[in-house]
Amino acid sequence: MKTSFRKYGRLKGQDLCEITLTNDVGMEVKLLNYGATLESLTLAGVNMVLTLPKSEDYHQERNYLGGTIGRICGRIAKGEWKHGNEVTHLPLNEGENHVHGGLGIDTDVWNFQLQADETSARAVFTIVDYAGHNGFPGNLKVKVTYRLDSQNNLDYKIEALSDQMTIFNPANHTYFTLGKRGADLMMKVAADYYLPVDGAGIPTDGMHPVAGTPFDFRKSRIIGDALAEEDEQLKLRNGFDHPFILNGEKIAAKLESHHFGLEFTTDAPAVVIYTGNHFDHSGICRDFGQYDAVTLEAQYPPVGDHNLQAITLLAGEKFERNCRYHFYQK
Repeated sequence: MKTSFRKYGRLKGQDLCEITLTNDVGMEVKLLNYGATLESLTLAGVNMVLTLPKSEDYHQERNYLGGTIGRICGRIAKGEWKHGNEVTHLPLNEGENHVHGGLGIDTDVWNFQLQADETSARAVFTIVDYAGHNGFPGNLKVKVTYRLDSQNNLDYKIEALSDQMTIFNPANHTYFTLGKRGADLMMKVAADYYLPVDGAGIPTDGMHPVAGTPFDFRKSRIIGDALAEEDEQLKLRNGFDHPFILNGEKIAAKLESHHFGLEFTTDAPAVVIYTGNHFDHSGICRDFGQYDAVTLEAQYPPVGDHNLQAITLLAGEKFERNCRYHFYQK
């Protein structure tokens, strides 16, 4: 097991570094301390995720590729959090709503430390998001650990602690391809229900059964076939951009191409599946088109009201979220 890093620039008075984790069977993971980002993941010479051409590209334009998104991944309706008799107003950065933490922690330079032994190679990232940043209360310390082992498991853990009551619902935002176009992948999701959303991506009517809809991935099927179905929800978001409520099976989701597979496990109650609907070969992501990749964003499902108890973190309460990405060759 091996770790290394290289400095590639400076931002906000801090060094920008690319970290490499390599296991004993040749799988290589590249990470950035900009946004605690998963930059690339290579198995048998094939990159499994969407990656920009250069490390320097990631901070030129916000793109969410592989980033640790927070304090919130997803949307807060009208940017309002009602707690008791108080209302916290967050910046409205997507129409009438707050999305992805404002100018969130995926745009910050994190501290990092590398560790390697006989069983794993690890990178540990830490940051303090200070009270008032993006309108959030509480000084919040966040720790993200990436751990690669020799069985081609990449573990991803987020831990956090705040000195005041706040809200926190982060997720990793890697776009998976398994060396193919996302729409061509087979996908299976252990979810009997999903959350319909309105045109702005806010849930509107609680859980709906996936049965009889394009959202039924209880058996593996090609993503593109589901995208081609006539469905008002798909039209509203130009594809999949919806929370799936996980039913507790060990493998929460599975992706497969002709040659590779990914088994995804998590202790989160939901996964937001997004099919890169906005990619249009423009900007810093000019190499990517619509439906070129798919995300598996493990988090609490977003809600349409302003009572955000599920994502409320009390002062001194420890937050922990665990994900495992197991890659294999077919």
